[in-house]
Amino acid sequence: MRAPTAALDSLQGLALGDSFGDRWFSPRVDEAAAEQAARIARPGPWKWTDDTAMALVVVQHLDRCGEVRQDDLAREFAAAYTAAPHRKYGPSMHQVMRAVHGGADWRSVTAGVFGGQGSHGNGAAMRVAPLGAWFADDLAVVAEQAGLSARTTHHHPEATAGAVAVAVAAALAARSRGSAAPGRSEFLLEVAGHLPENDVRSGLRTAARFPAGTTVRHAAVVLGSGARLSAQDTVPFALWSAAGALGSLPDTLWETLGGWGDMDTTCAIAGGVTAARTGLTDVPAAWLDAREPLPAWASPQP
Repeated sequence: MRAPTAALDSLQGLALGDSFGDRWFSPRVDEAAAEQAARIARPGPWKWTDDTAMALVVVQHLDRCGEVRQDDLAREFAAAYTAAPHRKYGPSMHQVMRAVHGGADWRSVTAGVFGGQGSHGNGAAMRVAPLGAWFADDLAVVAEQAGLSARTTHHHPEATAGAVAVAVAAALAARSRGSAAPGRSEFLLEVAGHLPENDVRSGLRTAARFPAGTTVRHAAVVLGSGARLSAQDTVPFALWSAAGALGSLPDTLWETLGGWGDMDTTCAIAGGVTAARTGLTDVPAAWLDAREPLPAWASPQP
């Protein structure tokens, strides 16, 4: 099976956002803020992190299976982790991936972390945009498949909600290719409509009510921008950022960066959503040269 163009575009945008955002972690906040305001990109190389490593696994899995098969996907995540554990995986994911690679059942492992609550981290959301673009023709399937993918590593329902929200957003972005972009509030409310009552949904609905002219800093303060590494304080902000700049991947990344927080993940999410619509058409060549290369199969066919 060959991945849809929109899914590979989303993967490329996710990896660009991941590596772009990760390059900005710096103790010199004043210097970083001035560079961001002037839109001065950091010099290369831009290395991608676990966001991209896991997204690559998702796309390869779909290419082979055509759907999420949880047992296989969990093992594939663990194998990718074991091959490159230096990709900045979160603390709980080290525990989960090592246990699954050692033969433990992923269901019991993921349900056992954080005192039996499971993780509500943003890791299930950071990797899922290409899946949304893959199944964009059917939003019910998008939500189902995103939920299945999330639960292989994150047991908590908020983590699942975050993954579903990002996947639906990427699907909607892919559907708008070649036509006018939806309005920001309309877009966010449609995404929220595919979620049950939870904190991620509440955050999206709050973001949809922001008036025109709301600053990125205000949005980040109200919604959170990933400082707690949770789906709840990452996904609403990242999708608000993407929804306001669906016509330009560089604009999306610069705006998302301005929220600071968990910059590699917010930029990966927002980049994966916007690129499902735009591809890499307006990305400076220097950015692509700076980004760590992806496997050859990850490039859309001309």
